[in-house]
Amino acid sequence: MAALPIEKLDRIIHRFAAVEHELSSGAGGEAFVKLSREYADLEPTAKAAIALKKSYAERAEAEEMVKAGGEMAEMAEAERAALDETIPAMEQALRILLLPKDAADDRNVILEVRAGTGGDEAAIFAGDLFRMYQRYAAFKGWRVEVISTSEGEHGGYKEVIANIYGAGAFAHLKFESGVHRVQRVPATETQGRIHTSAATVAVLPEAEEVDIKIEDKDLRIDVYRSSGPGGQSVNTTDSAVRITHIPTGIAVAQQTEKSQLKNKNAAMKLLRARLYEIERQRIDSERSASRKGQVGSGDRSERIRTYNFPQGRCTDHRINLTLYKLDQIMEGPALEEMVEALMNNHQAELLAAQDEA
Repeated sequence: MAALPIEKLDRIIHRFAAVEHELSSGAGGEAFVKLSREYADLEPTAKAAIALKKSYAERAEAEEMVKAGGEMAEMAEAERAALDETIPAMEQALRILLLPKDAADDRNVILEVRAGTGGDEAAIFAGDLFRMYQRYAAFKGWRVEVISTSEGEHGGYKEVIANIYGAGAFAHLKFESGVHRVQRVPATETQGRIHTSAATVAVLPEAEEVDIKIEDKDLRIDVYRSSGPGGQSVNTTDSAVRITHIPTGIAVAQQTEKSQLKNKNAAMKLLRARLYEIERQRIDSERSASRKGQVGSGDRSERIRTYNFPQGRCTDHRINLTLYKLDQIMEGPALEEMVEALMNNHQAELLAAQDEA
């Protein structure tokens, strides 16, 4: 792999120095916020570039000393050999830092889990998946806040939607979007037969108002009375809210809160996230019309993972990774191994695309 050009390193270092100077010059207001964000983004890359440039210079110096011969040549040869071992890793680390960043990676998440084919067992599996994500979130130090649920008749959920708040939540969970399949003997199965069921997971980055401009004229807002199990009234006011985005036909409904305003705000938050994700997908498709892999595509129709309980294995079909630790994965923390493998694979694909460019 070719060395990184000194000119590229210099551009990074000079830009970092310029931002640092502007910040120390007393920039205020929005300019300060923008510069602070750029400084934080540039700092690790600039430090890696400075260290790599220094190593390039030290290697060149050692090379000259070896050529010159004399009593220092042997020591210089050892130094050159040591640098030849460390420089490739430094270059790789910097290449990774220079990869295009997903602007949504640091965002909070809206997680949607829905029962698919398989009736009652699919709802139970959807509940199992949601608990897995709750436990994984606890392991990562994130906070989970349930927005709405529709419970299955024999346990689990027909649908559950939740917010997940925490640093890097979307970066870690975005590869979970898709169809998850389970193979196991349901508790209701009397003859011990293995059934296959499915649940669909959608992971949306939380959108801010500045990300998506929604015109009032594009919305149809309906209010109705919240209802609980069996049609019993939860309250006697029209507090439930359904918002339809007319241009796209996307409809969201909320009835968790007793306040109509709170339900409206929750519905708008969900609608904004879904529209933001559509826009992200559109831009991503334009950038890579001939994308080779499906990792990170968010294609919810694609079967991405199988959870086989009789064999205790979990297989991610996108990267052909099988882990024989299903119980630990369902408990949450061991999901990190699967997530890390998906993130590393995505990183490798980006690096390969960068080298081809």
